[in-house]
Amino acid sequence: MGNPSELYYKILNISKDTSPKEIRAAYRTLVRQWHPDKHPASSKNEAEARFKAITEAYEALLDQQENGAAFGVRSNVDGKRDRIERTASASAGAGTGATGGVGGGRAPAMPRAQSEKTAPRTAPCTPAREFSKKVYSSTDIGEGGRAGRRAFAEFSSYVVRKAPPLERKVECTLEELCSGCKKEVKYTRDAVTKNGLIAKKEMTQTIRVKPGWKKGMKVTFEGMGDERPGCLPGDAVFTISERKHKVFKRKGNDLVLKAEVPLVSALTGWSFSFRLLGGEKMGFSFRDEVVFPGYEKVVAGEGMPVSGAADKGARGDLRVKFDVVFPKNLTDEQRLGLANILRGCA
Repeated sequence: MGNPSELYYKILNISKDTSPKEIRAAYRTLVRQWHPDKHPASSKNEAEARFKAITEAYEALLDQQENGAAFGVRSNVDGKRDRIERTASASAGAGTGATGGVGGGRAPAMPRAQSEKTAPRTAPCTPAREFSKKVYSSTDIGEGGRAGRRAFAEFSSYVVRKAPPLERKVECTLEELCSGCKKEVKYTRDAVTKNGLIAKKEMTQTIRVKPGWKKGMKVTFEGMGDERPGCLPGDAVFTISERKHKVFKRKGNDLVLKAEVPLVSALTGWSFSFRLLGGEKMGFSFRDEVVFPGYEKVVAGEGMPVSGAADKGARGDLRVKFDVVFPKNLTDEQRLGLANILRGCA
């Protein structure tokens, strides 16, 4: 951090071998993004701080590159440019010239503090002069870039400081997760008023639940959570939860249905029916097969939709698990009768 130019490259999000033309392009993109007039009151302070740091970094890097060209640039063996730092005496003895705009040339001959007093300049962007006070000067650069670090500290403080997320749960039925739905969610957030106080504000967001979503799925509305003075607004994060179903249980993309079968029905034949999540009726009949404990009937493609699958119609399976209910008591006559009947069964 001893070299202030490292801060400037970070502020403009460019590499150290960036050309003046690329620096100007990066600057134009960032000032359009962070112009304070384009931001609401809640983020205006952040936008102004970024705008200041972006403008100062842009001017400082062009000064460094163009003064390097004026006072001598030598090439290393690998072809990289090795800029020679200007000295105070060289800066004082250089000539003057008019400064161009965002895309024009600049006067590399004198330090910025001197040139601003003796030669009129065309600001790279009018709002830059409206919102940008000097965060550092060319003198500060020679002294180790203390003010440059202050500019970056002010800039980065808004990047890392963000109000904690506001988290809420959104309960959905298994039917809603199967077919998809819209959920209108109302919640209360903290909002910073014009005088800096915190007031409660009622909010409503629409969540579009897609078919096949699972519990734990998170939906985030950036900047729509709580506000805190001097911080970026937090996010509003809604986590999908699943209401317990009276018939089905979800296992991944499969649906599990447990059915109890009386012993006599499991041995002699049995029929039963139920309704799927979509309301369709489904039934099973057992005539020639014996239902034993742990018996499972799988119906392919009758489970939950597979969210995000390439095949839009992909679905899990329906698994019907049978639990055979044995009698708790038998009479001696019943025992004898069962023994005679079952003795010959393999």
